[in-house]
Amino acid sequence: MTVKIEESWRQILQPQFDSTYFELLTDYVRRAYQQSVVYPPASKIFEAFNRTPFDQVKVVILGQDPYHEPGQAHGLCFSVQPGVQVPPSLVNIYKELSDEYHLDYSVRNGDLTHWANQGVLLLNATLTVQAGQAGSHQGKGWETFTDAAITALSQQREHIVFLLWGGYARQKSRIIDHTRHLVLESAHPSPLSAYRGFFGNGHFLRTNQYLQQHGIAPIQW
Repeated sequence: MTVKIEESWRQILQPQFDSTYFELLTDYVRRAYQQSVVYPPASKIFEAFNRTPFDQVKVVILGQDPYHEPGQAHGLCFSVQPGVQVPPSLVNIYKELSDEYHLDYSVRNGDLTHWANQGVLLLNATLTVQAGQAGSHQGKGWETFTDAAITALSQQREHIVFLLWGGYARQKSRIIDHTRHLVLESAHPSPLSAYRGFFGNGHFLRTNQYLQQHGIAPIQW
C-alpha cells in the first residue's frame, strides 16, 4: 500500500503523521485494504491534497466520506471519474451552477479534477470507506487529521472560501477564523435536503466575487 502526499501538505501535517492516533489509523486502514474492498484506491487516498497544494488553496468544499460503490470514489469529494454516472448530489450541484451562471452543466461528466487543479480543495472528512458501507471508517482518526488540515488553512492562510453544505460540514465552522476567511453555509445538495436551502444559495457566484475582491483569480466552474 503505497501512499504519498504532496510536499507542502506533508510539512504542514507532519505532527499528525508523527502522532500515536495516526499510527493506529494507518494500521487500521492498511488491514482494511488487505482484508476487504476499500475505496478509493489506496493511491488516491490523499488525492485532494496532491491536486491542491497548501499555498494554492482558494476554496474548500467539505464532504463526509468517499462514495462506497464500485468505480466511484477517486479521492475528491463529490467527484467521480469520466464514464461513471453522475451521483445525485453532484447532479444538484450542477443544477445550482446552471441556475447561477445560466449555462447547461448537466452535459458535463462528474469529474471535478479541473476544480481541484484551480485551487478547490475537495476534502472528505473521512478519507476511506468500506465497500457498500457508508460511514464505515468514521471515528477511526481521519476526522482528527482532516480537522488539522482545515485548522492549518484557517490559521496560516487568508481569504479562503469555505463551502459548508449540510449539518456535518457546518460543524466545521467552529474551527475556521471567520475574520480571515469567507464561510458560506447551506443545506446539503443531496436530493433529501437540496430544496431546504441548497438550491438558490448563490455560493458559486459569491465565492468568485469574494476571490476577485481580494485580487484572487476566480474559479472556472
